[in-house]
Amino acid sequence: MTQTHFGYQTVDERDKARRVRGVFDSVASRYDLMNDLMSGGLHRLWKAYTVMVANVQPGQRVLDIASGTGDLARAFARRVGRGGQVVHSDINEAMLRTGRDRLLDAGWVLPSVVCDAEQLPFATGYFDLASVAFGLRNMTRKDAALREMARVLRPGGRLLVLEFSQVARPLRKIYDLYSFNVLPHLGRWVAGDADSYRYLAESIRMHPNQAELKALMRANGFGHVDFHNMTGGVAALHVGIKAV
Repeated sequence: MTQTHFGYQTVDERDKARRVRGVFDSVASRYDLMNDLMSGGLHRLWKAYTVMVANVQPGQRVLDIASGTGDLARAFARRVGRGGQVVHSDINEAMLRTGRDRLLDAGWVLPSVVCDAEQLPFATGYFDLASVAFGLRNMTRKDAALREMARVLRPGGRLLVLEFSQVARPLRKIYDLYSFNVLPHLGRWVAGDADSYRYLAESIRMHPNQAELKALMRANGFGHVDFHNMTGGVAALHVGIKAV
């Protein structure tokens, strides 16, 4: 029986997906609020920076993984135009429905696909760019997911991973205080769910730091990887280029 982490708990690898699904079933309708609470609203600026770095061109094909409410998918769709394609995907059906409804409300009809990032149902080399924002840390086998992301990209295609990361040392005490003492109480008060927010704070601490994630991407199909720290390392954007 293979073990993995669910926050600070050690669980059966087969059980993690079920537990993560429960968290996101709970927060789906309040996902943007969750990110606002966890980032102080900065996630919107981080996503805007990610879109700028992506520099998506008209006619390109883009896969947005763990797409949530579809912020990145919507931004990419504006840029690829009618000749391009953006696929909105998530393993969690409740999250996907929430994102699809918001995309429709904004006037965007995009293909929405329920799928596991570890087993993507797309042809090899199909996409020019793939993105995953605040989703990689919740995946059970990050190495397998990264290999799949590399597989579906064309040679020279890029993967953008936006994720909470390891903050700069001077900020760690106040960041921990907020994460473990303030955030769960806010989750209980605003969303009626302290446990999910506590898990999300723990999951950040268990996620590979900037250098470790860079090495993991290099080991799983990406020949060149850079990362950009944002807000003192509270978040980081990793950009990987698929090996040719």
